[in-house]
Amino acid sequence: MGKDVIIALDFPAKDKALEFLGRFGEKRPFVKIGMELFYAEGPQLVRELKERGHRIFLDLKLHDIPSTVKSAMAVLSRLNADICNLHAGGTVNMMKAALEGLTRPDGTRPLLIAVTQLTSTDQESMERDLLIKEPIDKVVMHYALCAKEAGLDGVVCSPLEAGKVHEVCGSGFLTVTPGVRFAESDTGDQKRVMTPAAAKEAGADYIVVGRPIIRAEDPLAAYERCLKEFVG
Repeated sequence: MGKDVIIALDFPAKDKALEFLGRFGEKRPFVKIGMELFYAEGPQLVRELKERGHRIFLDLKLHDIPSTVKSAMAVLSRLNADICNLHAGGTVNMMKAALEGLTRPDGTRPLLIAVTQLTSTDQESMERDLLIKEPIDKVVMHYALCAKEAGLDGVVCSPLEAGKVHEVCGSGFLTVTPGVRFAESDTGDQKRVMTPAAAKEAGADYIVVGRPIIRAEDPLAAYERCLKEFVG
């Protein structure tokens, strides 16, 4: 799969999301539906955006016992999203169960990727709050290897870690990277960030961009800037 920019639809309701997408004319960008929008509008919005021609990253970050995650993934698989995800911290067994649930009777399924460490997490908070004392880079690589062992397609990671993930897990193992900002942008609550051009240089396969596009005065121009910097 080629590089692409995924727009995070970080809106509280369907009308806001559709109003935003209306500013793109005939373009149908790859979009991410996260917890806020999904919990507000439910599965029907995923179906509607798929019918409109959008590819969808369904970012719900499942993390529960293996049987529960397997059952939930079987339901999500029916929505025909392009990418689903979960937390790698749920263990290899949970990830394997998720893959089983996501796979349809005909053998097809969305891509499944695992969150390693959130891009809002830094070394200090990981040690203080999670009692994980290893270097964050080592933790991310271990989680990525666990995801590969479970048969997943890739991971969500910081763009700072994308190149190393490919070194450890292979060039075909996808890296989907949030924490992307333009050089002049406020980083907000993100700790481990890069510009689109730097993320491309680092080897990211997909970048997920929210505020720099959805809060831009001209979202289409901001999106096209991201495409130019990241895809070329």
